[in-house]
Amino acid sequence: MPSPSPSRPDIVLIGAGVMSATLAALLKELDPSMSMVAFETLDGCGQESSRAWNNAGTGHAGNCELNYTPRRADGSIDISKALDVNTEFDISRQLWAHWIRQGRITDPGTFIQPCPHISLVWGAEDVAFLRARFDALSSHHCFDGMEYSEDPAVIAQWAPLTMAERDDTIPVAATRILSGTDVNYGALTAALVQSLQTSDTFQVFYRHKVTGLALTADGDWAVTAKDMETGKQTTTITRFVFIGAGGAALPLLQKSGIPEAAHYAGFPVSGLWLQCTDPTITQHHHAKVYGKAAVGSPPMSVPHLDTRVIDGKSCLLFGPYAGFSTKFLKSGSWTDYFRSLTPRNIIPAITAAQKNLSLVRYLLGEVLQSDRKRFQSLLNFYPGAKQAQWTKVVAGQRVQIIKPEKGQRGVLKFGTELVCNEDRSLAAVLGASPGASIAASIAVQIVEKCFAAHLTEAAWLPELRRIFPSYGMDLKANADACRASRRTTAEALKIHCN
Repeated sequence: MPSPSPSRPDIVLIGAGVMSATLAALLKELDPSMSMVAFETLDGCGQESSRAWNNAGTGHAGNCELNYTPRRADGSIDISKALDVNTEFDISRQLWAHWIRQGRITDPGTFIQPCPHISLVWGAEDVAFLRARFDALSSHHCFDGMEYSEDPAVIAQWAPLTMAERDDTIPVAATRILSGTDVNYGALTAALVQSLQTSDTFQVFYRHKVTGLALTADGDWAVTAKDMETGKQTTTITRFVFIGAGGAALPLLQKSGIPEAAHYAGFPVSGLWLQCTDPTITQHHHAKVYGKAAVGSPPMSVPHLDTRVIDGKSCLLFGPYAGFSTKFLKSGSWTDYFRSLTPRNIIPAITAAQKNLSLVRYLLGEVLQSDRKRFQSLLNFYPGAKQAQWTKVVAGQRVQIIKPEKGQRGVLKFGTELVCNEDRSLAAVLGASPGASIAASIAVQIVEKCFAAHLTEAAWLPELRRIFPSYGMDLKANADACRASRRTTAEALKIHCN
């Protein structure tokens, strides 16, 4: 592999996952002459959080994720987060549909499949919650087509495995949206990177670890990367840096020295899945079925029984079983967490830990629980499951954000956050779910914040509107635009439309 070019690329991307690939491909659409260099520590693209087996592959749209719709103090349901995530996924759909029409991606079936999204609960209290949630969501055009049932026979038609052998004395309820999806973000990343590599102004260097990130006297960024095979270090000068390195984004952001990153800390969360590949079982389940998270558990550990379509084969995934690990990446080091602590973020980290002791205890308990106890959780969703048909799979590593608020007090944030420096020459994505599902929305935010000078009628605006027909519109408020967007993207992506 050649060494990084000594010329000055317009952009350096750190990490070759779905975030970097999406941003690079979008910027190439807006300015094909833009030169880019990407550095990735692993030997291929999309091998960490983007990899199919490292995530649930849910096209997160707020359809079934109950943690996006909490009850307010007055008992009403707050749907604001669900609406945000729902319409951010529309941005991803529009970008993917554009790439299909344009030919950057040849076949949508290689990365996206139609898969109904179902919420399933049991017990009188949770049934009442789901009924109220359905009433709140179904009245909004963004959730057109949502169905609700408390009839076990109907739910058995939607998700047969979940109802067979279930105790019929316990009330159940479910909602369903047929327009849900299963997304292989690893395959999407590979397709984008392969397309980008057809340009002589895009280079990706695998097995290269970024070891230095510093501002020069001229206001450029000096990015030093080490070839992990030869040990040779090369410094690349660029005007703009994007850090899309998953769990490693926080340590890299700290290397930059920007004041905006000073007080951020990370809270790593590991996980396990149970996996079933037996076709006699998988053929009876085609849906992503989400339940309610256990009290004290992180929102990303909401249990769900999912159809996954990977390399053309269907399987079932159940979990995740959350845990605590000091690694920031699945391929990282056990010292990652400790090395991320600094004099400026240790107080936010400590105060967040104090406030979330029940969460820490929960995660440790998850790590220590037996295989038999893990299997009992699956039986809540699939009462007829047989333990011998399921195997353990290690999930991807996630690093939740600890963000200082009200002085030095740290608050644990569940979500995805974009951090930019003052002159907008560096941007980084921190956090986890909904993550990859809103990669396109993140990329658009970066364009708006970091390349604002190009957003004119004489430059990028006309192309941006062509790529995103709803650009500048609020799909939460504009029902006609929302429905039109979903019709056209469903046709291009070969998925269901509400």
